[in-house]
Amino acid sequence: MPTMWPLWLLASLLALSQALPFEQKGFWDFTLDDGLPMLNDEEASGADTTSGIPDLDSLTPTFSAMCPFGCHCHLRVVQCSDLGLKAVPKEISPDTTLLDLQNNEISELRKDDFKGLQHLYALVLVNNKISKIHEKAFSPLRKLQKLYISKNHLVEIPPNLPSSLVELRIHDNRIRKVPKGVFSGLRNMNCIEMGGNPLENSGFQPGAFDGLKLNYLRISEAKLTGIPKDLPETLNELHLDHNKIQAIELEDLLRYSKLYRLGLGHNQIRMIENGSLSFLPTLRELHLDNNKLSRVPAGLPDLKLLQVVYLHTNNITKVGVNDFCPVGFGVKRAYYNGISLFNNPVPYWEVQPATFRCVTDRLAIQFGNYKK
Repeated sequence: MPTMWPLWLLASLLALSQALPFEQKGFWDFTLDDGLPMLNDEEASGADTTSGIPDLDSLTPTFSAMCPFGCHCHLRVVQCSDLGLKAVPKEISPDTTLLDLQNNEISELRKDDFKGLQHLYALVLVNNKISKIHEKAFSPLRKLQKLYISKNHLVEIPPNLPSSLVELRIHDNRIRKVPKGVFSGLRNMNCIEMGGNPLENSGFQPGAFDGLKLNYLRISEAKLTGIPKDLPETLNELHLDHNKIQAIELEDLLRYSKLYRLGLGHNQIRMIENGSLSFLPTLRELHLDNNKLSRVPAGLPDLKLLQVVYLHTNNITKVGVNDFCPVGFGVKRAYYNGISLFNNPVPYWEVQPATFRCVTDRLAIQFGNYKK
């Protein structure tokens, strides 16, 4: 008999993750948001709040008697994780909306593996051995919105992804190239997590992201040496941390004027060209920690909505009185609630108190001793 789970568990399952890359330890974990919202306003979210959650009671009649051997099935949720499965199981109920196949040994997705699952909303294939996907494997999944296929052996973006897809998590694979047209027709997509792949700047073909209106993109833990060109102009969040980026040049951020959050921590950035940040008028949060900057980037006082700046663990030796706050009152629309400067060779006793005149509270400043 299938395990009877409380209704609140299904409700929490449908509150699907929006931000940081997840590490799944159990079935229910894949829905949790690893990061806190940057702002209270809904516009800061990395996922489309209007994508909609299916009305489970109005989709189709429930085929409660159908459940693959060894799996747990309840309320149109089919959990088949951690079973050592070599292939996608048969006898999955046609009304299934959530299918969990993580932590198995599936190596291939075949043409008819998901046949009849036209109501599937979320598919979890994390931590398998998938290296081959039939070009029509996802064809039956006309309502699929969440595809989590991270930690596999993929060398390319799967072909013919469902046009209904909203969120794609494909990090920690072996993808080296993102060809033009691979995301063609995915007009509903707003979140892609593709970090942990051996992607270099040359791996992105011109037009690779054409047609996408993403809010959120993460390409962390890759092999990037610069900010990729031609990413979607619609981005609200861009995370490129843990790469090998060495500089930010004037034109690098020109097309990303809608960014709220920019993550560039754990790179090798020595130089940020003057004026580079002026193209980000709506920026709220900037991560530049664990780089090789020798000074506070120019242009921060002009970012009227900037609230959080991470600059810790750099080579900054001096902090000027006007490095963070504009001259005069009423210019900045949002005060800082977080500035981190610890682990820099700054003689903190020389920093003037007026430097942080546009900070909400002294506790918002992280300013510690430098240790070689």
